[in-house]
Amino acid sequence: MERIWAVRGATTIEEDQPEAVLTATRELLTVLFEKNRISPEQIVSVIFTTTPDISSEFPAVAARQLGLSDTPLMCATEIAKQGALPLCIRVLIHFYTTLAKHEIVPVYLHEAVKLRPDLQVR
Repeated sequence: MERIWAVRGATTIEEDQPEAVLTATRELLTVLFEKNRISPEQIVSVIFTTTPDISSEFPAVAARQLGLSDTPLMCATEIAKQGALPLCIRVLIHFYTTLAKHEIVPVYLHEAVKLRPDLQVR
């Protein structure tokens, strides 16, 4: 039976440059899609956030480049909390799937693995 689930992911970039944002976001989405067997037609919506130190490009542009042309996408800025991981792009994808909730695989790449060290033991 298909259900709607959500999956989280995050990545980081080394500097706020448009191509860095796009490359990192495409990588993150590609890995999330592969690990969770997500195809574009299964996606309900995608929410991206960036830390306040990223302003050169919208992560949603990378999603459009991957073919999510008719998917609702939103970008927002994370709370500017002192000590937070810098240059971080986060994503929350809502999608239809036959996977069970415990089979959903969140993805944290590069320095973002620090956000969820508990997942590294999976």
